Amino acid sequence: MEKGWVKTILNFDGAVATVNFYHPQSNSLPGSLLRQLANEIELAGKDPAIKAIVIKSEGDKAFCAGASFDELIAITTKEEGLYFFSGFALVINAIRKAEKFVIARVQNKAVGGGVGIASAADYCFATTHASVKLSELAVGIGPFVVGPAVERKVGKSAFQQMTVHASKWHGAEWAREKGIYNELFETADKMDEAISSLLSFLIQSNPEAMKDLKRIFWEGTDNWDSLLIERAQISGKLVLSDYTKTAIKGFKSK
Repeated sequence: MEKGWVKTILNFDGAVATVNFYHPQSNSLPGSLLRQLANEIELAGKDPAIKAIVIKSEGDKAFCAGASFDELIAITTKEEGLYFFSGFALVINAIRKAEKFVIARVQNKAVGGGVGIASAADYCFATTHASVKLSELAVGIGPFVVGPAVERKVGKSAFQQMTVHASKWHGAEWAREKGIYNELFETADKMDEAISSLLSFLIQSNPEAMKDLKRIFWEGTDNWDSLLIERAQISGKLVLSDYTKTAIKGFKSK
């Protein structure tokens, strides 16, 4: 099977790090890719030459289908479950701790962990095709790890709506109204023009001011290092159940 990858490309004369990920199964995220993604974001966040970070996925179809079903089915112990779901915690915390703004580019549908990445970003661009769904309950688990990032943007009521109605797609305009997306565009080309325009502004902005603003944006999340690991433990336990294994196999067979 073709494997996925994570690549970082420097743009704007090295002032912008574009972290690009790909997986042949709708840009889903197995554990190895999650850790690569987190590592690339962390490295870019510590590089003083980089003024902004962009997270994007390859292609024009799904932005991210969330957790890799193949890997979920293969988990047999709580330790393996914790290790896998900790990958999402690492990505979210890498975005949170980066001392510069992280911009997400969402070209199409986002599910589960993909919604978590979009929500964790400091600013998110999307196309009108970029519907969102938290489908975790439908496969016997729940959006435990990405939940704090999503709820921080949309509020508890909308988060509950997404979580309980796990089979429902919410349109891109709904996601913009709730705060996951900041700007919407009819085409990816128009979205990319807007992203370039914002980046052109940010690389000329005071990095110390942006660093201080980033700290203010994320006030009240100092406990997330431990909180997200605790949430990963819950998912890691639930993924072992017969219910979850059967539900995931059912999704894979569709």
